[in-house]
Amino acid sequence: MTGTVTGMTHPEKLEEARSLLAEFPVVDGHNDLPWALREKAGYDIDRLDIAADQSGRLHTDIARLRAGGVGAQFWSVYVRTDLSGDAAVSATLEQIDCVEQLLTRYPADLGRALTAADMTKVRGEGRVASLMGAEGGHSINNSLATLRAFHTLGVRYMTLTHNDNIAWADSATDEPGVGGLSPFGHEVVREMNRVGMLVDLSHVAATTMRAALDTSVAPVIFSHSSSRAVCDHPRNIPDDVLERLPANGGVAMATFVPKFVLQAAVDWTLAADENMRAHGFHHLDTTPEAMKVHEAFEERTPRPVATTATVADHLDHMREVAGIDHIGIGGDYDGTAFTPAGLDDVAGYPNLIAELLTRGWSKPDLAKLTWQNAVRVLGAAEDVARDVQSRRGPSVATLEQLDG
Repeated sequence: MTGTVTGMTHPEKLEEARSLLAEFPVVDGHNDLPWALREKAGYDIDRLDIAADQSGRLHTDIARLRAGGVGAQFWSVYVRTDLSGDAAVSATLEQIDCVEQLLTRYPADLGRALTAADMTKVRGEGRVASLMGAEGGHSINNSLATLRAFHTLGVRYMTLTHNDNIAWADSATDEPGVGGLSPFGHEVVREMNRVGMLVDLSHVAATTMRAALDTSVAPVIFSHSSSRAVCDHPRNIPDDVLERLPANGGVAMATFVPKFVLQAAVDWTLAADENMRAHGFHHLDTTPEAMKVHEAFEERTPRPVATTATVADHLDHMREVAGIDHIGIGGDYDGTAFTPAGLDDVAGYPNLIAELLTRGWSKPDLAKLTWQNAVRVLGAAEDVARDVQSRRGPSVATLEQLDG
């Protein structure tokens, strides 16, 4: 069933959607607010105070998180892949520090969560449970000790790659390198299982997805990826991988990024990215100067607009293939220049739930989508970690030892 084409959802269902989210709020798998604060304000929270309305500057502020029914948020501590080696580690630490600054500044609204039990506790206090996810294995500089240090600092998932290959894992948007995971890459997955850090397979090549599923003894996640069968983009998840999630116990969290969910937007985005590079900007740059270039291009070449119905189409398919226990939501707010109509910012989640209600999704199914699946998967990873730690200690393997 296809919903509206305008992105304006069904007002008669919004009250029901908000009521459901009051009981089972959204656990969002990926929000790039820390990187946006780095790029737009040099981490100066006085300049971009999310206690104030940041509409037009950010997708995220506290009032809109509450309006959107967000109960838990994985804040991405992403750094770009042109930062490598120790520079990537340092930048990731700065990102972690940014989340710490947010937690310190807004204690009435944001609460630290390190475990599934914490998520429930903080949400019960009326605050947004705040977790962290590192986006890209380049952040650990081929060091399992650095991986463990990030976990100690509160990082609860790591996306194995970002947009470029790393020495031990292939990205979805790069040429094949090691054929999925190298021997050291498999060891990274095993060590993530041991410490209780979720293996995030967004951004990775399909070969990497399959290799990680072959190795991981804990549930995996896709923090912000949609269905490749619905939109044929390499950032999305093939059906054969979705079909493996029930056996693994993992969760695929559908993203809202138009260039990943709407086929017509894929071709437009390739042209827009090339235009950005031609003007000397990184194609992911969302600074005001870069956005002026984006907007000028869009004025000349109107972009195809995704809607809440577009995202719902992905969720319908992902539910059919993976099952209701294995899907979630990962909007990628403040990490994308464009958003779907009706999902313009973090206040938009009720519009998506309203759309799904019109498609016949039940309250129990929606509760799993928004809250229960994500909490369960983190708890399951914790259980695996306790078991593995009872049998072996930290790995001291190196890239050079395992990959030669």
